[in-house]
Amino acid sequence: MRIQVSRTGGFAGISRRGEIDTEGRADAAEWESLAEEAVAGTPEAPPPGVPDGFRYAITAGERTVHCADPGLSEAQRTLVSRVLKEGA
Repeated sequence: MRIQVSRTGGFAGISRRGEIDTEGRADAAEWESLAEEAVAGTPEAPPPGVPDGFRYAITAGERTVHCADPGLSEAQRTLVSRVLKEGA
């Protein structure tokens, strides 16, 4: 599964992207479970955010959802953090 995170906004307006491909990874099941939880029940349309807050687009497989600070679920927050840290 390909997992992509795009972050925009913030005070400086700097965009960041990260991507993880779980194929062949020993921890693939953990990544895929977290990604599925992060996109489950999340509307695909961008939600309203807060001034100078971050907005995120999370793609897990074929599904892309949008979320914004401070309304991220725990799964979304964890996934965003991990992908932006470890993803190329």
